[in-house]
Amino acid sequence: MLGTRPSAKIRRAGLADLDRLLALEEATFDVDRISRDQWRRHIRSDSATVLVAPAARRIDAAAVVFYRRHARVARLYSLAVGAHARGTGLGGALLAAAEADARKRGCHAMRLEVRVDNPAAIGLYERRGYARIARLPQFYEDGADAWRYAKALTRVTQ
Repeated sequence: MLGTRPSAKIRRAGLADLDRLLALEEATFDVDRISRDQWRRHIRSDSATVLVAPAARRIDAAAVVFYRRHARVARLYSLAVGAHARGTGLGGALLAAAEADARKRGCHAMRLEVRVDNPAAIGLYERRGYARIARLPQFYEDGADAWRYAKALTRVTQ
């Protein structure tokens, strides 16, 4: 088992991260990949947040969260963790950072879609309090179904 990574440094992505984001995307997903132009647009967008967990010469993990004007539900569009970093707690840390960003933007819930054949991601989301709310037939470009999940984002008091 790999070691845990409790103090992962997570930050917003910048345009200088494009090549490393593309490399992570290509190594992680076979279909429905985010293109260079899409990454650029998401990084620059006021209605999206791109978070990364950088390493020396790569990005170990990334998340994209979308926001709609006047909506109080954020959408976790993508969460990718490199194979070398799986099992370290990095996915959970990145998910927590995405939820914190959504709370800061005034959102009271997060929703997401995940492939029905991705038990590792499903396990992460369910352990983190996400509830399965719908099956979406042929959601992905290769025809695979997705589960839709949602979670209420409670305020964190200090």
